Amino acid sequence: MVEPLVAVVILNWNGQLLLQKFLPSVVNSTYKNLKIVVGDNASTDDSVAFVKENYPFIDLVVNDKNYGFAEGYNRVLNEVEADYYILLNSDVEVSHNWIEPLVELLESDKSIGAAQPILRSYTDRNHFEYAGAAGGFMDAYGYPFCRGRIFDTCEEDKGQYVQPIEIFWASGAALCIKKSAWINSGGFDADLFAHMEEIDLCWRLKNLDYKIMSCPSSVVYHVGGATLTTSNPYKTYLNFRNNLIILQKNLPSSEATKVIFVRFILDFIAWLKFLFTGKIRHTVAISRAHFNFLRTISSNKLKRTQLVKPFHQHTGIYKKSIVYAYFINKIKKFNNLDKNYLQ
Repeated sequence: MVEPLVAVVILNWNGQLLLQKFLPSVVNSTYKNLKIVVGDNASTDDSVAFVKENYPFIDLVVNDKNYGFAEGYNRVLNEVEADYYILLNSDVEVSHNWIEPLVELLESDKSIGAAQPILRSYTDRNHFEYAGAAGGFMDAYGYPFCRGRIFDTCEEDKGQYVQPIEIFWASGAALCIKKSAWINSGGFDADLFAHMEEIDLCWRLKNLDYKIMSCPSSVVYHVGGATLTTSNPYKTYLNFRNNLIILQKNLPSSEATKVIFVRFILDFIAWLKFLFTGKIRHTVAISRAHFNFLRTISSNKLKRTQLVKPFHQHTGIYKKSIVYAYFINKIKKFNNLDKNYLQ
């Protein structure tokens, strides 16, 4: 039996040092039917020259400008032929046999569209990493969190999440997706630019009746924040704006109106917190995010499809507020959440 062709696709922007550090682990992957692709978003450093000189067998796709994470990947993947794509951040160290479990899982069920490995921290290797941990969930008000990571609390990996389960979203730091699912979903929403584009993609996949899975038998190590750190107000802007956009796009209209109303209130509380802690640039970022969302409501409405499903029909959701659970009830670990409200 011929193994499916897998393309590991790394989107790069001025990341020569990251490529130099982490490409060797990708090259040493044990999966046989593998191609490695570096997509470059018009880097101004020596990234392209570095790949050409040191890894001539790696395919290079060079964009004419920096299109961001979302459109950058859309353009690169248009040039890549494979059965499976693995979108991999440039700051990820992989294990030798990390691909085989992902392919085996996706091959086991035609309805599975995408999956993610366990993401552990590169600097604290026994702990889950923020960007995806052991799989992404969503609460009733559109706040994303993970098995193994709620807000800024990342758990130690003690083998508590070893079962492959259906989740709501898979991390874009290491996202394995069937090419057919990528095409059927339309890929990333380019207008999001970066941040939460993978949640939007997975939500659309779920609306198309695909499953999204966590694959704990595959493990990678992620640095995180290599392009935009949490202290960067632009990251705050993208997170707040994009979260509202994906709610509008993927919830039924009546649900979206109610949830977004609550989110405006909760976002205002976050705005006040930043204000009173002296983080003025972040308060400005939240204001800009809301203004941009309101300004683009009409254009985002056009992106909605007839396949939008009620939120409660999906797997990988927490039917209460993760904000309340974390900040009021002081629940810091996924397994301590009330299982009656997890599905």
